[in-house]
Amino acid sequence: MYQLHIANKNYSTWSLRPWVLLTTLGIPFQERLHIFPADGPSYPEFSKFSPTGFVPVLDDGDIKVWDSLAIALHVAETHPEVWPIDLAARSWARSAAAEMHSGFGALRNTCGGNLGIRARRPAIADDLRRDLDRLDAVWADGFRRFGGPFLAGKAFTSVDAFFCPVAFRIQTYDLPLAPASMDYVARLLALPAMRDWYDAAIKEPFREPNHEAETTGAHEVIEDLRATSRA
Repeated sequence: MYQLHIANKNYSTWSLRPWVLLTTLGIPFQERLHIFPADGPSYPEFSKFSPTGFVPVLDDGDIKVWDSLAIALHVAETHPEVWPIDLAARSWARSAAAEMHSGFGALRNTCGGNLGIRARRPAIADDLRRDLDRLDAVWADGFRRFGGPFLAGKAFTSVDAFFCPVAFRIQTYDLPLAPASMDYVARLLALPAMRDWYDAAIKEPFREPNHEAETTGAHEVIEDLRATSRA
């Protein structure tokens, strides 16, 4: 059985991608949760199981796979439902997932993963606005090509998993998107796996200063729904 190494569910959006993919598709795995240290870098501890010192990492017997996109491609070798079966849909889905994996820097950097809070920015900067416009465009293109309700057709696949962290960011920061995009965000947030991840995230009492600073430094925090902080 796969073992999936992840970090704090409140913060680690990279960990969310393979976790929600495997969970939603019913692919068995054992979760290995690691907590970001509050007083220093994670590398010394995480490097014990990760070649890069980062998460996620998938252990598959003698094979160790790091990086969320590599994990999705590896699992697809034995579970073809990870990507769309149709070639056109599969190629589109891989392109969109790769774009999310390497792009959307303004969204990623200015709206960090922090699932249990509600916050707002004083204004939407131009670079963030461009990322949000691109989300609207790529999602609309997927729905137009493949008919929905997911990006590459009727079934949830890796491309949806790669945008699941975006759905949480939209919720956290109340970011504006087109109505069809907001409907898609709602569908992702309603997935049982997403609800389970979120429920676990807000129960975590741990705080990591760098992740907290990403939120409080540039946003007005309106509400904190997380469990009481623990040192």
